[in-house]
Amino acid sequence: MASSITSSGSKTLRVLLLPHFATGHIHPFTELAVSLAASSSPNATVEAIIAVTPANVPIVQSLLERHSAATVKIVTYPFPTVEGLPKGVENLGKAATQADSMRINIAASTESLMRPVHETLVRAQSPDAIITDLLFTWSADIADELGVPCVTFHVTGAFSMLAMRHLMMEDAAIDGDDTVTAPPFPTPQIRVPRTELPDLSIFRYVFGKVHSMQAACFGLAVNTFSGLEQQYCDMYTGQGYVQRSYFVGPQLQSSESPTDDSKSQYIGWLDTKSDHSVVYVSFGSCALVSHAQLDQLALGLEASGKPFLWAVRAAEKWTPPKGWEKRVEDRGVIIRSWAQTTAILAHPAVGAFLTHCGWNSILEAVATGVPMLTWPKFHDQFVNERLTNDVLGIGHRLWPHGAGLRSEDYEKHELIPADDVARALLTFMHPGGPGDVMRTRVMDLASKSHGALAEGGSSQQDLHRLVNDLMAAKEGRN
Repeated sequence: MASSITSSGSKTLRVLLLPHFATGHIHPFTELAVSLAASSSPNATVEAIIAVTPANVPIVQSLLERHSAATVKIVTYPFPTVEGLPKGVENLGKAATQADSMRINIAASTESLMRPVHETLVRAQSPDAIITDLLFTWSADIADELGVPCVTFHVTGAFSMLAMRHLMMEDAAIDGDDTVTAPPFPTPQIRVPRTELPDLSIFRYVFGKVHSMQAACFGLAVNTFSGLEQQYCDMYTGQGYVQRSYFVGPQLQSSESPTDDSKSQYIGWLDTKSDHSVVYVSFGSCALVSHAQLDQLALGLEASGKPFLWAVRAAEKWTPPKGWEKRVEDRGVIIRSWAQTTAILAHPAVGAFLTHCGWNSILEAVATGVPMLTWPKFHDQFVNERLTNDVLGIGHRLWPHGAGLRSEDYEKHELIPADDVARALLTFMHPGGPGDVMRTRVMDLASKSHGALAEGGSSQQDLHRLVNDLMAAKEGRN
């Protein structure tokens, strides 16, 4: 491959990014693309290209509009035809049922469906490097065929990445109470009920391919920072699972410039509330919640008497209990469009974040210094909860241990009653209560988060090292 030199004489690195079909993956991939492009210097220019299917283009465009100086190119490739999946549903956030979510995930991880279109895309773009989502396990082979480096970008943290790796191993111990214990893992010991884990028979196969790809790839980038997960970052690298590692997070949207609509609708409303008085509720863009549970959550928010801002996923066709909206209209707002979570959490009125423990949400809470009430829904979220609550001490379970069955399958998850929701909120947000104690800890992490991204910070250093390593790899091929 010929060396690329711009008219000004600087070297050019062309990087193609391939995120999974989920908003929670597209967001950090887009932010990473922006960071890569912004890392350009007079002597080296990074051309960042993000590839998505047509229905996912608006998500990327919306994010890029918030970066006026961003020079990131969007390219598209066709979403595969999947039997039973409605046309135009190309994102987990648009899936109305658990079956549709499964169809999207299966399609994304099926090599016979995805590899041909990815090969065509990569050859057409002729990148100097590929940064791929972990489900696209064939990316390493495509990159190898073209003689370019492939980097896996893990959009979740080092703790869950390491814990899930051990939990999926054949020697993970299953206790008499049907709880899985991860093999050698640092304190705290990771014990997770089987109901809170994906189907091991399926995911062991998938994760086996993922781990093989990670080992074969040029390196692994992770959306975390050393000040948050130092020992787990060191462990993943030290155990030889990857050739190189780069901890480049948090890759988040800015909290400083909400859109005009967001400011008028939500930030303006928060301006009328006192500090730390509001609970923000969001279960992300993918989590499915039964309508019966949404009813109980609504009634619990009402019974708590606390002001709240609640983001309900757009695909949810739920209608609140009769008369509820009228009863809470003076202190509660439901958001049914996309919400700029970082800007909302950064507002001083927000005192608690009721979250599903998705990694992006955890990073947003950390970056803005907001303590969490945890209510995980699926996959790695139950493991993430162990990090926030047991390791970092910045989160508290909404439903106590032993109160009822929690399950990765939302249809099997026991209903959490409204009274329990209200009780948890009141206890957590009581002056001098758990929320205030955890706020001190999370504010310290917020400072470390900002420091990691500042010039000379750990994540900025790793980002520059990633670019330099990829540039060196390119020059070595010429």
